[in-house]
Amino acid sequence: MHAITIPEPGGPEALVWAEVPDPVPGEGEVLVEVVAGAVNRADVLQRQGFYDPPPGASPYPGLECAGRVAALGPGVTGWAVADAVCALLAGGGYAEKVAVPAGQLLPVPDGVDLVEAAALPEVTATVWSNVFMVSHLRPGETFLVHGGSSGIGTMAIQLAKAVGARVAVTAGSPQKLARCAELGADILINYREQDFVEEIRENTAGAGADVILDLIGAKYLDRNVQALAVNGRLAIIGLQGGAKGELNLGALLAKRGAVTATSLRGRPLQEKAAIVAAVREHVWPLIGDGVVKPVVDRVVPMADAAEAHRVLESSAHIGKVLLTVPSAG
Repeated sequence: MHAITIPEPGGPEALVWAEVPDPVPGEGEVLVEVVAGAVNRADVLQRQGFYDPPPGASPYPGLECAGRVAALGPGVTGWAVADAVCALLAGGGYAEKVAVPAGQLLPVPDGVDLVEAAALPEVTATVWSNVFMVSHLRPGETFLVHGGSSGIGTMAIQLAKAVGARVAVTAGSPQKLARCAELGADILINYREQDFVEEIRENTAGAGADVILDLIGAKYLDRNVQALAVNGRLAIIGLQGGAKGELNLGALLAKRGAVTATSLRGRPLQEKAAIVAAVREHVWPLIGDGVVKPVVDRVVPMADAAEAHRVLESSAHIGKVLLTVPSAG
């Protein structure tokens, strides 16, 4: 088969479409013939040499894919060859085939085509686990998501609105904010021109945000705590603004706030399986009913993954950037 390899870390040109050995599904795994994958920030970090795959994972980038079941490993039940699926991966999505633990497979939701389905596993698992399973966003609460026009952000807006929350977003252009509004965002904050702490306070009568989903990290840490409501919950899932910041514990204590930081890729298989099962139970019906939809900016041939990485790094996209396998039917 062919896969995107990274012979040496570097810029987008470091991604090489090359012939590699076919994966073999092990105990409890399913072999998926990939039709499409999606590009995530973690893939960029891996390409740059800053984010190695977990032990035992595929060496190729790609944290999610969609395709068809090609073979079942020993001990797998509940799936059949030719089933249309999408999958959460620890790596290997930038390839023609990938072996996936069965607990990380999902059926393609009703109303979503096979290519679009590649946009769903990572964002739905990330948002549902952090915003609902950890931070327990409830109806009527105010939810702030940074990077509202990103893949994570566009999914977070829709899911938060679906449960009856009031949604605030930050984004860097009027075009991106307009798209966030179309998806249901109530409070639109241009982070280049406005202070999100002031805007959240003004739009909540000084109360603040009950839940904040943050991809920035250190750069926003202090201001996120300032923006929290009493009993607020801050979930950090990215470090685009740095890994080391100063936390005002006095301010956090005064608000009885909570700060959590999680990643998905390196979690034990049983934890990933539990998250995927929760997504199938709670999110898949919303997608099937058309309440929540994948947001896809563009689709690029997988052999041209370098171009997809350039798009992601430019932040010119809204939603997900997908990669398609040329030979897939």
